[in-house]
Parts: sequence; C-alpha cells; structure tokens
Amino acid sequence: MSLVKIFIVEDDIWFGELLKHHLSLNPDHELHLFNNAKECLNNMHLRPDIVCVDYGLPDMTGDILLQKIHEINKNIPGIVISGQEDVSVAVNFLKSGAKDYIIKDDHTKDLLWNSIIKIRETLDLRKEVEELKGQLEQKFSFEKTIIGKSSVLKEVFTLVEKALNSNINVSITGETGTGKEVIAKAIHYNGERKKKPFVAVNMAAIPTELIESELFGYEKGAFTGAQSRRIGKFEEANGGTIFLDEIAELDLSLQSKILRVLQEKEIVRVGSNERVKIDARLITATHKNLAEEVKKGKFREDLFYRIIGLPIDLPPLRHRGNDVLILAKHFVDEFAKENKAKAVLISNEAKDKLLKHNYPGNVRELKSILDLACVMSNGTEITENDLRFSSVRSDDIFTTEEKTLKEYSNEIITFFLKKYNQDVLEVAKKLDVGKSTIYNLLQRKEISIN
Repeated sequence: MSLVKIFIVEDDIWFGELLKHHLSLNPDHELHLFNNAKECLNNMHLRPDIVCVDYGLPDMTGDILLQKIHEINKNIPGIVISGQEDVSVAVNFLKSGAKDYIIKDDHTKDLLWNSIIKIRETLDLRKEVEELKGQLEQKFSFEKTIIGKSSVLKEVFTLVEKALNSNINVSITGETGTGKEVIAKAIHYNGERKKKPFVAVNMAAIPTELIESELFGYEKGAFTGAQSRRIGKFEEANGGTIFLDEIAELDLSLQSKILRVLQEKEIVRVGSNERVKIDARLITATHKNLAEEVKKGKFREDLFYRIIGLPIDLPPLRHRGNDVLILAKHFVDEFAKENKAKAVLISNEAKDKLLKHNYPGNVRELKSILDLACVMSNGTEITENDLRFSSVRSDDIFTTEEKTLKEYSNEIITFFLKKYNQDVLEVAKKLDVGKSTIYNLLQRKEISIN
C-alpha cells in the first residue's frame, strides 16, 4: 500500500495526540494534527487523502469545515468525530458527504482505525483504476501503436490526427490483420473521450438473434432468462466510444435500428418503452468494400452515409516497404520483454526473406512469424531458416490458420518429435524444455508421436 496522508482536526489537544499516536502505529500513515479549522484550511496545499474533523471546533463547526474542504477537493473523504449522539446529526453529515460519523468514547480510536482501513481500500482501488487508465492511454499512444515510417502510413497518421480534433464518425477499412481495432483505440485514447469507456463489439461474433439485446440491453422479464436489467453496449459506451467491428456482417433487419440510434442519439432496451439518451462516438470497421455491399443490396445506403464519416483505409503490409523491418524489430523486442528473455538480432538474410514475403495476414501474420522465429532461434540471432511462412505443406509448422501461442508451441514440439524419430530426450534438449513437459503433453493427448 502507498503512503496515506491523514489530517486530524481536534481542539482537544490530549485527545488529538491520542488519535495521532494510535493511527501512526501504521507506518503507511502520515499524520498532521491541527487544533482548529483555520489551520487545516491553510494547509490544504499538502493535499491530504483523508480528513478527520471534530464536530465542535472553536472557530467553525465540522459540517462547515467539510463543506469548505470539498469546495477545494470534492474527492477527499471526511470522517466526523463528535460527542453528539443525536442520530439526525449523524444522518445529515452522511448525507452531506461524510464517509463516517464516530461518537467520542473509549472505542473511538479503534472505530477510526477501522473506518480508515475501509476508506483506504476504496482509495487504493481508485488509484489502481487511474493507473490502469494511464497505462492504457500510454499503451495506445501513437508512437507505440502506429509503428512505421512509410509514406502510405503517414497518410493514415494525417487522417487519425484529423479524427482527434472532432467527434465525427470514423469508418476504418483494410484487409484482415492490418490493425483496424488498434487504430480505433489510438483515436479514442488520444482524444477528448479517453477518460470514458472504449467498448468494442465484433458484429460477426454475435448470433443475429442476440445482437439487439447485446447492443441495446434489456429489461427484467423481457424474454425467458432475462432475470434482471442489463444495459447494452451503446449505454455502456455512453460518453466514450463504441467500436463496431465487421459492421458489414450486420443483418439488414438490424441495420435500420442502428440507423435510428445514430439519428436520434437514444436507445430503447428490449422489453421497455423508455428512451435512453446516449452520447457515444461511433467508429466502425470492415474488411469489405461497403459501397459494393450497398450496390449488392446487402447494406443500407442511408446507414452507409451515416457511418462513413471520416474514412480511413489501412494499407496492406506488402505496400509498406521497410515498415516490415521496423515492425519485425518491435515484435522481437516485445516477445523478449513478455518472456523475460534477451532480445535476439535479425540476420541480414532473414531481413531479406521478410521483405520478400507477401503477408496475406498482414501485421498479425508478421507478429506470428516473429514470435515463432524467436522460439526457433538459437537465442542470439534469427536466421532465415527460423522464419516459417504460410505453406500448404503438411509438415510446415506455420499455417494460414490463426492459432494460439499454446497451439503453435504444441505444433513445434510435434514437428521436432517427427524430425528426431520420437526421441523425447533429444527434442527436450533441442527446444530447451523439460522432458516431463513433453511427456505430460503426450499423456494429455495434446500432442501425438504417431
């Protein structure tokens, strides 16, 4: 836990020192004792985390002091310590924003200790949330997400910058694996809405019959199994950004409902007549040509013009020249960091091989190739033999199918078992893994030597 700064405002010097001593038994507490309200207010620049105030101060009552403290910073939790046992007084304090009301008696110091523990849990959780938000914002800063220096990518930079300066809808197109969601997050986390939610929805991954309740939410009893109210993705994204990926897969019957939401800026939950106002920026993405889908009658023309907004077309990796090598180094360094290993170099022959590949899977494919190459390398340098591209050959480890790292690891072990005639000890030595790991995989039938 981090250091917590606590103000105690108490005109009874002996009682104040008692509380200060008791709370100082926790080394994470930094205590400041003041005998009147004026001293407390004059030291608010020290930015206390918690303030404990006596109700009957000589120059100001505790409720007025808390009010003035909250005018400076409304997020500072206040605890009132009072000799008054009148319940109505306590209730009024709690209504006005005090976190606790403690009666002065023999148990005061222990009750105060417990109250501060509870408040600290909330403060620590709030701090953790803020840190995570900060990490997320940093994670999706331009220099970390949009990697490359090619002229075609600079055109994307220009459009993204324009997207940051307004709330215009953004439509992102590009082949699978070009990074459409990454661009959407970069726009959100670098814009004015970055402190609000980013809600991503893959339209192709939700069954048609569930999309409406998923997007708009539902009321209790709206259908069998709806045991309580649930807010939808649009409501969840209120104030922030909703990212509808694979928008071209949306059923025609639902496209009209999306259109109405965008026009009226309100949703109606399934099973309700209440209209709920929403303010969410829309970013859509698809690997299809929406204009062609309109011509085919598969996408509504009016919805097309509503969502098109600022179009951003992501170039395929094969059109980005030396960006391949810049990204390759980034992925190698990232793999080393995630696996707590030393980053490997990429040989000149391997670089040439990388530049010659067509990358039908784009950036996502390149990352998979480099992750695998890091595993296959000698730990010092990636050679051209460590690079395994898509192939129809049955003995090639890397295929066009997208798989998890665990699945690729199992394929690597299976490949080496075949190569070394099912010699588990030799394979364990070559791959630098425990032989028990391979035996366990065989026992669980996750790999096979047949």
